Amino acid sequence: MPISRQPLSVAIITLNAASQLAACLHSARFADEIVVVDSGSTDGTQALAVQHGARVIQQDWLGFGRQKQFAVEAAQHDWVLCLDADERVAPDLQASIEQTLQAPATGAFRFPRCNRFLGRYLKHGEGYPDWSLRLFDRRQARWSNDAVHEKVETDCPIGELTGDLLHDSAESLASYLTKQNRYTTLAAEMALAAGKRASFGRIVVSPLIRFIKFYLIRQGFRDGLPGLIHIAIGCFNSFVKYSKMLERQNSDAALR
Repeated sequence: MPISRQPLSVAIITLNAASQLAACLHSARFADEIVVVDSGSTDGTQALAVQHGARVIQQDWLGFGRQKQFAVEAAQHDWVLCLDADERVAPDLQASIEQTLQAPATGAFRFPRCNRFLGRYLKHGEGYPDWSLRLFDRRQARWSNDAVHEKVETDCPIGELTGDLLHDSAESLASYLTKQNRYTTLAAEMALAAGKRASFGRIVVSPLIRFIKFYLIRQGFRDGLPGLIHIAIGCFNSFVKYSKMLERQNSDAALR
């Protein structure tokens, strides 16, 4: 007789993700339920999700944190695994999840996320292990309200699982850079709202520290040219975020 485990819901938020979603849904088919919260797709995403047995809910965009929490609350089961449409659960991670849910030692678990960039899965630097807290009991954890760089908040100990969550966005470098520009704007706004300030030192030193940390200390150079480009973009993002903060600070000062 098979050993029973806690029932599991998979929660996914989507917007025009038809080109990526099928692989994600296929990898999550071991769950007892898949709920997809869509924010107005026009490319057949909702129909594709239904074809794969998911329960689809339409919800206007609330921001990353609030949208993901909406999906968690819409799930039928308390144990929830949160995925993005361009992610896939590797078989070894699936096995680790199912074994853990037989007798969970805590209410939240994280696992490595392996990011594919310019045709290569990054195994070092900023791209790996990219620990992601995605499996949790919603009675003990929840998504933050952050519009970007959202995270799961919990007071319980965080366990670790083996196996990778594979992240394969399959987007072009141009679209990746466009998304990063949007993210740096949101990150700058959040930092200013939290009372942080940009300065010459932060604009200059932050990218340098980031490069030393991820390219040298965490050996991003071992991921070849894709690893170098990935980290260079990350350093530039840090420079741009603080530059946008400075622009806003100067604009606000001129209005006083």
